[in-house]
Amino acid sequence: VQLVESGGGLVQAGGSLRLSCAASGDTIRIDAVGWYRQAPGKQRELVATISNSGGSTNYANSVKGRFTISRDKVKNTVYLQMRSLKSEDTAVYSCNARVWGWGKWTDYWGQGTQVTVSS
Repeated sequence: VQLVESGGGLVQAGGSLRLSCAASGDTIRIDAVGWYRQAPGKQRELVATISNSGGSTNYANSVKGRFTISRDKVKNTVYLQMRSLKSEDTAVYSCNARVWGWGKWTDYWGQGTQVTVSS
């Protein structure tokens, strides 16, 4: 499974961005997908997750009400719509896919996309 993120960039506080995580390869084995972020000098944190069906989502408290995760299974793409961005949202955002195969779960990661929010 390969994951490629896109959509990052520079935005002013209060603005919006939509990140995409496109999967390729053995995508049929992908279960849950999550977006994570890591700011300079900080640990990576979970931002949002979405289940295989897309029917279940979870968000970090810091982004609830502002970010929305969604999944297009036909396009094998997971999106993160970010609104009302704050300077503290500045980070490298990466997507993670949990894949079942050969009797075990394996985590796959994309290369990340930079989001910078200017105040």
